Amino acid sequence: HVQLVESGGDSVQAGGSLRLSCVVSPNTYNRWCVAWFRQAPGKEREAVARMMNIDGKSTYYSDSVKGRCTISLDNTKNGVFLHMNSLKPEDTAMYYCAARYYCYDTVPRETEFPYWGQGTQVTVS
Repeated sequence: HVQLVESGGDSVQAGGSLRLSCVVSPNTYNRWCVAWFRQAPGKEREAVARMMNIDGKSTYYSDSVKGRCTISLDNTKNGVFLHMNSLKPEDTAMYYCAARYYCYDTVPRETEFPYWGQGTQVTVS
């Protein structure tokens, strides 16, 4: 049974930073393509970043966060971090972690990911 647990969401002021965490279990299988999506009220869910957690390859960043966000490996917990800097009010959304067994080198689509976490709220004012 695959589970994803996100954490790290918070309310911050514009210009601030956050680090979101996504832990994938069970950790007996440690090769995942992990992506972050976000959904703001009244908007469609969009992909933000993606990485293959075993080797850090197949990275993707949306234009809206490129240069401000970095996805990195969490080797201790079989997961990934999303480091978010220079946050803007338009970054306000529920952030979701999603996983699949391998990455396509294309823009991540939510329909491609069978495993999802419950989300963590990021609010920027």
